[in-house]
Amino acid sequence: MQSKNLTKTILLAMLFGGILGAIFNIFLMDKVFVSVFLVGNVFHVIGQIFIDSLKMLVVPLVFISLVCGTASLGDISKLGRLGGKALAFYILTTALAITLALGLAIMIAPGEGFNLTSATASEFVAKDPPSLAQTIINMVPNNPVEAMAKGDMLPLIVFSLLFGIAIVMAGESGKRIEKQFNDYNAIMMQMVNILMKLAPLGIFCLIAKTFALQGVDLIKPLIGYFMVVATALLLHGLVSYSLLIKIFSGLSVIKFLKKMYNVQVFAFSTASSNATIPINIENAKTKLGVDNSIASFTIPLGATINMDGTAIMQGVATVFIANVYAINLTITDYLTVIMTATLASIGTAGVPGVGLIMLAMVLNQVGLPVEGIALIIGVDRLLDMMRTAINVTGDAAATIIIAKSEKGLNKETYYS
Repeated sequence: MQSKNLTKTILLAMLFGGILGAIFNIFLMDKVFVSVFLVGNVFHVIGQIFIDSLKMLVVPLVFISLVCGTASLGDISKLGRLGGKALAFYILTTALAITLALGLAIMIAPGEGFNLTSATASEFVAKDPPSLAQTIINMVPNNPVEAMAKGDMLPLIVFSLLFGIAIVMAGESGKRIEKQFNDYNAIMMQMVNILMKLAPLGIFCLIAKTFALQGVDLIKPLIGYFMVVATALLLHGLVSYSLLIKIFSGLSVIKFLKKMYNVQVFAFSTASSNATIPINIENAKTKLGVDNSIASFTIPLGATINMDGTAIMQGVATVFIANVYAINLTITDYLTVIMTATLASIGTAGVPGVGLIMLAMVLNQVGLPVEGIALIIGVDRLLDMMRTAINVTGDAAATIIIAKSEKGLNKETYYS
């Protein structure tokens, strides 16, 4: 788990990486040594190895954590309650997120007077999203090993839950296997700790590359869109989650936000919810006081289907693209956006490029040109970092609320 010193080091790595990348972008990108050797090779290779090494742990960690969590429940009916509560919370917060984003975007109206000729010239080709029926079918893996190899999270979650339930039902044989999985879980956490020591270097390279390639000039024509998305993300992360935590659990919001700081910094720097799963689970157990059986279930599930940050981007992007193309949206259109984005956050889970696929679905539903996505791709990487931090915060908020309702939260640890 991250210490305070490691978090400070990561923040410094982000700061210096951003400064160095911006300097490269403004003054030195015409130099082959900088653009090809440093940015294109050194920063790219080190940053990508760091991200890949984290993703390497995701599948075994999710499998082992879910098996341990399910087996430790000892009560199959409790699993059903956990699943129902988690799904209800994630759907509620996603609908709330996109409603907030739409309201803010309608008031500020980003994109009005936007010069289309200054937009990104590249075209966006939307991938065909799977149907809801096919998504439900795909949840049950015909080959769990193949699902693990491909990193398909929903089938992996289903198999892990079934495996954990079988351990509970197997009696003494199951208890022996459960003990082994608990040992595997301890080993996986040690692997996470090893990789965390490399985090500052990997994050420095990731941030430096991002700012070197994108710079700040790319944001200027999209400053209205960028600021509305960023504001909506901050409001949802600081206000919506705080109210939900206070209303449904009565726990201190300040304590929650303080103890989520390390996780948020890591999520922001990597822009990967999956890569943040082990950090979020460990933080929930050791700092927030959540039982392993609950944290190991709700956080991997949330990383798969809870996409509040992406929903916010969709809401603002829809209004932005409508304004750019001078298309008026009706109240019915806005309601359609809310419904489509909320359902799509679950229906397209696990699909590569999920954010853009979901946005393409939303635009199609209200008759907006899908090629408008090309206008916002340039700044999406920076916003994706913020979206990820909000997503993992939502996963943790759901976890403590559910843990409190299931009497699976240690208040002494939470308030320590």
